[in-house]
Amino acid sequence: MTTTQTPTTTNIVIPPPVSPLRRISMDLLSRYALVILWIIMLLVLLALVPGDVSPINAMRTVFSQITPVVFLALGVVITMAVGEFDLSFAGIFSIAAVAVPSLAVLHGWPVLLAVVGAIVIALVFGAINAALVVGLGINSVVVTLGTWSVAGGLAFLLSGETTVSGLDPALAAISTGRFLGLPHLFWYGVILVVIVAYIMGATPIGRHMTFVGSNRAVASLAGISVGRVRIGAYLASSLLAGLAGVVISIGNGGFNPASASAYLLPTFAAVFLGTVAVVPGRFNPLGMLIAAYFLITGVFGLQLLGLTGWVTEVFYGAALIIAVTVSHLLQRRVKS
Repeated sequence: MTTTQTPTTTNIVIPPPVSPLRRISMDLLSRYALVILWIIMLLVLLALVPGDVSPINAMRTVFSQITPVVFLALGVVITMAVGEFDLSFAGIFSIAAVAVPSLAVLHGWPVLLAVVGAIVIALVFGAINAALVVGLGINSVVVTLGTWSVAGGLAFLLSGETTVSGLDPALAAISTGRFLGLPHLFWYGVILVVIVAYIMGATPIGRHMTFVGSNRAVASLAGISVGRVRIGAYLASSLLAGLAGVVISIGNGGFNPASASAYLLPTFAAVFLGTVAVVPGRFNPLGMLIAAYFLITGVFGLQLLGLTGWVTEVFYGAALIIAVTVSHLLQRRVKS
């Protein structure tokens, strides 16, 4: 006797379709949640401003700071986008910043020639990074950590382990002069971010960077010159670090190499926190810019509350840990 089995049916629950308006809203929220938090932070900051301080001046103070971080973080964004890791930017920034007043004041070089010399020095260190990492295949963390130490040490040697100053005060207008109430340095940073964002998002070079950062083997099979892209990233990063050093030393009339290490934490915090904005899960210049000023707003708010010193270090450190964690989760989600 044969038995017949009746087919069993399973109840498949189909989720209701998401409306286009809701999908767009969710996408915008994921891209610009950091912007919303920044606006809220700005409003809180304005509420904390003492009565004898103009809110407009407080806002100008926020936007006038951290420009070196924007330059440096932009270089890190470029290297991270192609799958590289560069720790040397602080040392390259330091030696470029010291080179301008040292060559011009201590050795009598014309200022323009001293600026060119500082940029060349920065590019030499970038070329060393590229040669060792790309050419010889040495771990990028080890190489760039060593380059940072060498460049930073040479900066102390070049400066005589002290602050080098004496540049013509009239030159400071190049960096500290104001346009629409904000220093030129701010506008330099914004212009550079827009240029790099355009290159990374709307040009073949930018697409090649994305492919190389995602999968070098596949990028190579697609005919992309992976080595050239990686070398270009290191050179671009060192060039931006050199430019940062030049504009800061000219704006301040000199530079103390001991101050360069203070930019390390804010730079990485801005780079990783920027991956949660504009293009979630990817290193992108616009997100970095938003993150940089989000961070300085938080620091400025802490200063208004009388919290300085160690609190600032804790704030940047906690921001870096949170940013790296969120960035890791977003990148894993994008890859999956």
